Amino acid sequence: MNFIDEKAKRVKYLRVLEKFAKFATSSLKRDDFDEEAFRARVAKNAEIISKVESVYLDQPYTKALEEFINLLITNAKKDELLKSANALDKLRKSKTYKKDKHKNKFKDED
Repeated sequence: MNFIDEKAKRVKYLRVLEKFAKFATSSLKRDDFDEEAFRARVAKNAEIISKVESVYLDQPYTKALEEFINLLITNAKKDELLKSANALDKLRKSKTYKKDKHKNKFKDED
């Protein structure tokens, strides 16, 4: 029973982090970026995160996600946040498996 509770806490924590990160990334990349509105929303999301019990994260993506959220909360500069957001996206996309469709097509035939 305890394992299920731990897993539920982990899932809840990750969902909150990912939701916050998704908002921040999309806001930072907008052409009509509004610093003041962004900071207000970050503060609101930081309150929500503080209510959720944090758990230990050991995967590279989840660690980077947590670091990105911490950067947001500490009011880092926009260019630093964008760099971190892009690195996070790159990490997330590297996790997905892509099948080599035509790997045998170009082999040398003897």
